Amino acid sequence: MVKSKKLFKVSALLVGLGILGASSLSSASSLIKVDGSSTVYPITEGVAEEFQKVKKGAVKVTVGISGTGGGFKKFCRGETDISDASRPILKKEMEECKKNGIEYIELPVAYDGLSVVVNPKNKWADCMTVEQLKKIWKPESQGKKFYWSDFNPKWPKEEIKLCGPGSDSGTFDYFTEAIVGKAKAQRGDYTASEDDNVLVQFAQREKGALCYFGLAYVEENKGKIKPIAIKNPKTGKCVHPTLETVKSGEYQPLSRPLFIYVNVKSLERPEVKEFIDFYLKNAGKISKQVGYIPLPDKAYELARKRFEKREKGTVFGGEPEVGLTVEELLKREAKH
Repeated sequence: MVKSKKLFKVSALLVGLGILGASSLSSASSLIKVDGSSTVYPITEGVAEEFQKVKKGAVKVTVGISGTGGGFKKFCRGETDISDASRPILKKEMEECKKNGIEYIELPVAYDGLSVVVNPKNKWADCMTVEQLKKIWKPESQGKKFYWSDFNPKWPKEEIKLCGPGSDSGTFDYFTEAIVGKAKAQRGDYTASEDDNVLVQFAQREKGALCYFGLAYVEENKGKIKPIAIKNPKTGKCVHPTLETVKSGEYQPLSRPLFIYVNVKSLERPEVKEFIDFYLKNAGKISKQVGYIPLPDKAYELARKRFEKREKGTVFGGEPEVGLTVEELLKREAKH
């Protein structure tokens, strides 16, 4: 049984701060280091927990939460074996890895919907458009106060209080690309945290809250926060973020694949190869347990083939992409 994400995050934070070292976690003879996305973290930590049980203490896997960008910085310096990522690797990160001689294999592991949430006392806002969200979050809105009544005269003159992930987060990158139109282009005057649990608490506390983070944390906190529908730009239909609407491709443009990146050199160590094999066999089951959408069996099969063939690099061009459905991801994987 996979433990709660909150407990995992405490352990990861202690490891990251150096308060709890890998040696004090276990007397393991081998250590696998993972860092990166807080969104992918629950999946990787769940897989790591099951793997360590199977290995009976012979291997220790530590999983940090530096954010996708922070994780790639460590990965491209050769400090970690695996990088969790809630977006594909970017050109500057590809160049940094190349400069340091770090080769990698890109593996999709699950699908996620990025949720826009409000306080549960907010009974007025049920659906918002990409244009409305862009007006609020674009860099030019820095310092400007918005009220809910600015977007609908029937809504109260309650000040909108913003929260979201920090700039090292892949969720931040994806949201800004999908909503504002340019990755990392967003106002900076909001409550930011790499820990999604902090954002959940903000949304619970502030009546005027408008926040965004991964769907898994909405699933975990049902009743404590209120996810709102986003109007699909293509169909004009207001769609709520759910496991079903993300999987069907209806929830756009805030649906996205999640990845792990594996350092090819690390695969010279048998325990790392064994861990990745185990990850790909169990990612679907554990993704579902922690509130994400498993990929189709065909996708995991394609990922396993890529891993077995040691196919290096990315099927993305180093540029941010939004609105990629499971079917489109499968086609791209199959072509590679």
